[in-house]
Parts: sequence; C-alpha cells; structure tokens
Amino acid sequence: MALDGKELILGVTGSIAAYKAVYLLRELVRLGARVTVCMTEHAREFVGPLTFRTLSGRPVLINLFDPQSPEAVEHVALAERAQAMIVAPATANVLAKAAYGLADDFLTTVLLAVRCPVLMAPAMDGGMWEHPAVAANVATLRQRGVTVLEPDTGELASGLSGRGRLPEVDAIVEALFTALNPVRDLRGERVLVTAGPTREPIDPVRYIANRSSGKMGYGLASAALRRGAQVTLISGPTMLTPPPGAVFVPVQTAEEMREAVLQHVAGASIVVKAAAVVDWHVKHPAATKLKGKQELTLELTPNPDILAEIAGRRTGAFIVGFAAETHEIAANARAKLASKGIELLVANDVSQAGIGFDADENEVLLIDRWGGERALPRMAKAAVADAILTHILALRSAAAARPADRVSR
Repeated sequence: MALDGKELILGVTGSIAAYKAVYLLRELVRLGARVTVCMTEHAREFVGPLTFRTLSGRPVLINLFDPQSPEAVEHVALAERAQAMIVAPATANVLAKAAYGLADDFLTTVLLAVRCPVLMAPAMDGGMWEHPAVAANVATLRQRGVTVLEPDTGELASGLSGRGRLPEVDAIVEALFTALNPVRDLRGERVLVTAGPTREPIDPVRYIANRSSGKMGYGLASAALRRGAQVTLISGPTMLTPPPGAVFVPVQTAEEMREAVLQHVAGASIVVKAAAVVDWHVKHPAATKLKGKQELTLELTPNPDILAEIAGRRTGAFIVGFAAETHEIAANARAKLASKGIELLVANDVSQAGIGFDADENEVLLIDRWGGERALPRMAKAAVADAILTHILALRSAAAARPADRVSR
C-alpha cells in the first residue's frame, strides 16, 4: 500500500474538528501506516482515547508527567522512529506553542523531539486564521520547514462562515505523500491526464455511462503534481475533488473530452488517457424527457477514438493508454497497444473484486511498445500512480539512449 510500514505520529488537539481525526486515522491505517496517536487533554473533551486506540491498535499517549505510566518517556523513542508527524486538527494555541518551542504536554514535547517531516492541518473559528499573531506563527513554522496547510473555507462551528475548517482527509494525505516523497523528477514536464467516465445523453434526464470513479486518473494527476509537473486534468463527472495546483477542465460527453484534449495537448510531454470514455453515443437524443413504461430502441453510433487521434498527430508526447478488461487481459492489451500506436498501455482486470472501477486499489499490467511487460501487484491507487510515472520515465530514458527506438511523436 502507499504508506506500507511507515511509522507516523498523529497529534490531536482540542478542537471540535477532532472527530475528523478519526477519519484521518482510519485512512492512514488503511493505506498501511503504523500510527501512534498523541492527544492533548482538551482533545479528550471531544473524542475519547478509546476510539483512537481501537482504530490504531496502539496505546494513545496523553500524560507526559505521570510517573506510573509506562509511556512516561515514550516521547524519546517515538520521536526517533517516526517518519512523519501530523497534527490534525492544529489549533491556534498549538501553532503558537510550536512556533515558540513550548513543551508542556506530550504532544508539544514530541513536536520538539522529532526530526522527521512535520505537517500541521489547522482548524479554528471566528476569523482567528487571519489574526496577525496566528499569521506570524504560521510564517515562523513554515520558515523552519514545517508544512502548515491552508484551512478550508466554509461554515464554522460558531455558525459563521470563513476560513478555518480542517482540510479534507484527502488533502491531508496528499500533503503527507509530498512530505514523505520529496522526489521532483517531473519538474519541467507538462502532463495531461484524462479521468473519469463520460455521459452520453438519451434525453435531458437520462444518459449512458460506465462505472468509472476517476480515482486512478486523479491519483495520477496528484502524483505528477507532487513530483513537480505542471498538470492539466480533464475529467468527466466524478465525486472527487480536483488536486490543488492542477488546471482542471470538467467535461460531460466524449466529444467534449475530445475537444478539451485537442485544445490542451499542445506542449504536453506526457499524456495519460486514464478516462473510461463511453464507446457509443445516442445518435438522436430526445429533446424532451421520454416517458417510461414503454419499449425503447436506441440507435447508437461510435464515439471518436481520442487516444488514436492524439497518437496519430505525433505531438512529441509520451502517450499512455488504459484498458479495462474482463478476460484475456494481456492479449487484449497487446492488441490495443498496437492498434493505437502509443508508447505504453496500462491494463487491469475489472472483473476482479476490489480493484478497478470505484475501488481504492488496483492491480495492473504495463505493456510497452518496445516489447516489455511488467505486472504491478495489488496496492493503493496512489502507489500504482507513482509506479506508472516512474515506469514512464524509465522507458523514455531507455528509448532516448537508443536512437533507432526514440519516441518520434
């Protein structure tokens, strides 16, 4: 998994947003991390330690000064083995303590002791984030190398609306990936990613679509951003939040996706077509809602082959396609690779439970135009995304070293 075996510390402070730390912990554990939770005394007013202990499978550390506690000096060993520390939620009070180096409880003592990447996800109310004192403390922490996320904007616990909401779990995890993997090997690259399904209208309220969630494409866009690329994400309708920093282009139909791809492909050095474009559209969609309880015959016509079209334009980009298969995975993938004229095809078996459409994990086969094949085992889609990008760079480098085999697009 993406965080397999990583030793993490999760600090939880006294904010109404402390309950969201439960969801964050669950996601970190799901991704394979080993997480130790440190709580402030005030955090216990919002969420009990038992919840965190149950989800983490580890003792929750709270009282630094209880000599009867076997964890009384645990902060030293914990700080030494931790590979990252996250404070979520991070109140204005804890931000101030961290900025001034105060250590009057377990959490703030550990903050001083760790030498690993530290990430703080603020949550506060009533315009506190804009207060000059908070701004100064955040600036101090960032100058020291601490990653302090920007809080979200929305309705706050007081009923007011403004900046101060705890960032979403996905955003915190994404920032953690960046902190743990500071590789910037895609700096200077322009990456175009397509993701999600398309929707082809039958009438104004009905459409043809497929089960694609967009998670793989969004994971690739996020991974490319972390590694320094400029990213354009063209996406059909999904329930996902576009990664911050990407140029986001929402589309609905296959034709809209084609137009967006052709508009943005110029200058792209890597194109990853992870979208599950519907193969057909209704030739004559109804202008008004069709009435039910009657037989319906639809005349379907093929949608444009976007992948083959951009490959045929020879833009100079390294082009990657995806194939969702249910049988004869390798054979079908090889045939598609040859027919499209692309550099790499990523194939997966969507008939298997737990991978592919709408799943958080994937297991794929990478087949390239030079005859190479590599199977990636089942793992989180974030990890699959990184592995695919690493494979792209390796293939492109190897091709460049062999003039006769250079990518000529």
